[in-house]
Amino acid sequence: MTVSQTPTEIAREVLRIEAEALNTLRDGLPERFDQVITELLQVRGRVIVSGMGKSGHIAAKIAATMASTGTPAQYVHPGEASHGDLGMITDQDAVILISNSGETRELADIIAHTRRFSIPLVAITKKADSTLAQQADHLLELPNAPEACAIGMAPTTSTTCTLALGDALAVAMMRMRGFERENFMAFHPGGTLGAQLLKVSSVMHRGDALPIVAAETDMGETLLEMTAKGFGVAALVENGMLRGVITDGDLRRNLDHLMSRTAGEIATYNPRSISPDALLSEALGVMNTHKISALFAVDDAGQLQGLVHIHDALRAGVA
Repeated sequence: MTVSQTPTEIAREVLRIEAEALNTLRDGLPERFDQVITELLQVRGRVIVSGMGKSGHIAAKIAATMASTGTPAQYVHPGEASHGDLGMITDQDAVILISNSGETRELADIIAHTRRFSIPLVAITKKADSTLAQQADHLLELPNAPEACAIGMAPTTSTTCTLALGDALAVAMMRMRGFERENFMAFHPGGTLGAQLLKVSSVMHRGDALPIVAAETDMGETLLEMTAKGFGVAALVENGMLRGVITDGDLRRNLDHLMSRTAGEIATYNPRSISPDALLSEALGVMNTHKISALFAVDDAGQLQGLVHIHDALRAGVA
């Protein structure tokens, strides 16, 4: 990289250098990676991840990714570990230590602690002959690739490779555990991720909140039911089964002699419905596609279970 390069040219060179390093890491991933996964899956406690400086930031992210994908994990700061937090690390745990050089002084106490209590230690480092690598039970070696910064010193390529390797560890364990969308939802109840995994059953209205009429219900009572429940729709139910719906549109289409009719005479039969176990995003898609604002939820037998309104989906963050 030279000062004559444009910012875009510099960016492309940085990405090229880091991409080449990732390819080297992928192609050189040792078979002992399987042994590391086996070791970590057998842990009865937590996977402790630690590093200093930029490696510490990467370690914290790796621990967070593992924790959210089914592997109990925690980041421990090496400085705090030397002042009491070593007590967090037990013989039920496994430890992953990250150091590009393998000689980070601040990791010495954690290394000694793992050796003293026979705690499995995984080293992520570029130096196979370093103190960390020699002390570890398992070594995951980073490629000997140049840093992408102009002076070749700021952690760039090395941290990218470490982060990718951490993702590989987390995802491999996730898949070996059979971790599914439902499990992910349990760890991500908030935000956009949580909203994407919400089920209809988690937000739908039930019981007395549902606007329900019978086929013989007169229109005066039907209008009162629709107005009281406030969804702009009523379910035509027979023996608990959803038979039809009455919407504002049905009312407008039958204005002539409306009050002399019954709910069954103006209802739309065989209406669209959805399973309570369906994703809320799927329900929103159905409502948007068919330009309706509410959708009744029924079980496999056609029994009415609830109602989801488009506002429920939007309030939950599904869009």
